Amino acid sequence: MNNQQRVVLITGASQGIGEGLVAGFRKLGYAVVANSRAIGDSDDPSVFAVRGDIAQPGVGRNIVDAALHRFGRIDTVVNNAGIFVAKPFTEYTDDDFDAVTGVNLRGFFEVSRAAIAAMVAQGDGGHVVNISTSLVDHANSAVPSAMASLTKGGLNAVVKSLAIEYADRRIRSNAVALGIIRTPMHDDSSHDALAAMHPLGRIGEVDDVVDAVLFLENAPFVTGEVLHVDGGQSAGH
Repeated sequence: MNNQQRVVLITGASQGIGEGLVAGFRKLGYAVVANSRAIGDSDDPSVFAVRGDIAQPGVGRNIVDAALHRFGRIDTVVNNAGIFVAKPFTEYTDDDFDAVTGVNLRGFFEVSRAAIAAMVAQGDGGHVVNISTSLVDHANSAVPSAMASLTKGGLNAVVKSLAIEYADRRIRSNAVALGIIRTPMHDDSSHDALAAMHPLGRIGEVDDVVDAVLFLENAPFVTGEVLHVDGGQSAGH
């Protein structure tokens, strides 16, 4: 590998938005460390698949160690993996809590902690991007999702904290807060109804998310930002 090649670690990389992010960063010439619980090996030598459940203690550190062993550095982390469970607050179970916080919070924490330590040691900056949801800012009675707000709201808040804590080491921290995106988690029959929930009258595409993340990646003066990619949801309806 060329020592100047930049390296991105992407969680939840096997399908949907994560798969799109892998392709997008490869087009920029980045080497990619692609993680999910079940991800196949790539024919591309610059895409390194690392299987593991980031909800489990120690897995995040192991993924970062594997990335450093393979490519020697980490420049960017995209915390894309997430679990979304929509139900009335009083119907959430302890298992729901453990599942959602395990991926959305522990996964972020362990991967980012280890990756930022590597970025500090490298001494030439870095970037952490969290994938969040506009439901944090725009609660919807039709989509009761307090666990999403609890966890993704924390990811929005920590963006600002990390941006300030590591600004003097040129490590940036940002988030992309999404509306509803066309992915395998949404059945085709629901798309018309979901589109109506966005002022722009359509659901988002994976490319909308990829473009936003790559914009932040290429915007070196932007840090501490929560960029809404939600068809106008967070502005009102």
